[in-house]
Amino acid sequence: MPKADLLSLFVRPLNRLGWAYAVTGAVGSMFYAEPRFTNDIDVVVRISSDGGPALREAFPESEFYRPGLEEIAVEALRPSRGHLNIIHLESGLKADLYLVGADPLNEWALSAARIIPVGDLPVRVAPPEYLVLRKLAFYREGGSEKHLRDIRGILALADPPLDRDLLLRRLVDAGLDALFRRLFP
Repeated sequence: MPKADLLSLFVRPLNRLGWAYAVTGAVGSMFYAEPRFTNDIDVVVRISSDGGPALREAFPESEFYRPGLEEIAVEALRPSRGHLNIIHLESGLKADLYLVGADPLNEWALSAARIIPVGDLPVRVAPPEYLVLRKLAFYREGGSEKHLRDIRGILALADPPLDRDLLLRRLVDAGLDALFRRLFP
């Protein structure tokens, strides 16, 4: 299970905002597999171009570095790869916010997110099939073994188990099916 401090710092404010989001990346993987060290949290989130004031209010300047209003508006309008950082000043912990844009996989992450309680904190977590797909895409781009370790853990430990048919269809759609079959026979 991920570190509660990382979740509390970034998920509580997102819950208060009521925005659609899903925890992904290493922290998302930890909900389905083995823990590993990370000092950031990746979150797919829907932010409108006028959501900047609410985002900045949710993460106060006295505690967080957060982007300016213009940057938030520009990133929110990107059809793909919109990205914002929020950094907790005291701890250095970071949230990478990946904006949904027009990406159907990100929409899927939000619509299929599972609510998993961590103590009193409900956390919206991307489905394990999404995590496998995204981690495989990141592996293809950068070659980092950490993504393969996370995928192995999810494939072996996810409870309930992954929907293999859904995963394979999504892998075919993303052009990742041959790589998946080669790495995970």
